Amino acid sequence: MEGVSYQRFPRIKIREVKDDYMKFELRDTDASIANALRRVMIAEVPTIAIDLVEIEVNSSVLNDEFISHRLGLIPLTSERAMSMRFSRDCDACDGDGQCEYCSVEFYLRVKCLSDQTLDVTSKDLLSSDHTVVPVDYSDASSGFDNSTNKGIIIVKLRRGQELRLRAIARKGIAKDHAKWSPAATVTFMYEPDIYINEDMMETLTLEEKRELVDSSPTKVFGIDPENKVIVVDAEAYTYDDEVLKKCEAMGKPGLIEIHAKEDSFIFTVETTGAVKASQLVLNAIEVLKQKLDAVRLSDDTVEADDQFGELGAHMRGG
Repeated sequence: MEGVSYQRFPRIKIREVKDDYMKFELRDTDASIANALRRVMIAEVPTIAIDLVEIEVNSSVLNDEFISHRLGLIPLTSERAMSMRFSRDCDACDGDGQCEYCSVEFYLRVKCLSDQTLDVTSKDLLSSDHTVVPVDYSDASSGFDNSTNKGIIIVKLRRGQELRLRAIARKGIAKDHAKWSPAATVTFMYEPDIYINEDMMETLTLEEKRELVDSSPTKVFGIDPENKVIVVDAEAYTYDDEVLKKCEAMGKPGLIEIHAKEDSFIFTVETTGAVKASQLVLNAIEVLKQKLDAVRLSDDTVEADDQFGELGAHMRGG
């Protein structure tokens, strides 16, 4: 209808946040926005990863390509990734990707001089920028002995074996290669809305109520001191429909009704450590805004065809 606005104002409520983990609610929006945010977090938030390796000496049991691949998959702290330039767009080095604005240099020089096997790890990588270093997974609060935590193993050396190399880390996104993904996992679920018909529930015996509660694979329902069936943890429901099937088997369809709230989502975000979980969400929102701005600004330009193909022409009515 002309003149009617369908604009919505999504809200985020943070439930739990740690350096590498975050749980939050996204409300007052639909699945398209929720899924767009999830996909951007996984594949379009830039990080820094090793992209070029120049090996000087390698007498280990692993070949050069194997070691280069392992180096590329080591997560690097990427707080400054958003402000860095993509190497292909850097005018300071003409796209060579080897300047301070678009890259970070690493060196590794290790030689085994004893009969004991030497572990070459990510902590042996020396960075030219103290803000971009391999992620340290040691956690003093974990209760484990962190004295043996020497980083991510790259290769093992025996007496006389040596590894010397120079590596260049660049900004990139996971759409180009998975090594640039800042997310270990990003999931969302519809928030369930559970209704219990109290009148029908009163017709069940205590044993039948227990059977109904136990029919759910996860602990969604429970029985209170007054022998009433209550919702213990709605979010534990996995949309398996087992409790609904149990209601039908008992001849009580409609005893429990479960519907997904179509404008409310619960996100769980876990990062690789390259960026903090809270920063990953903020960066994803910023990237999503930039993508939407690019579509809007291209509305009246011929460049829309180059950037968005048929979509650009369609936006101009072509």
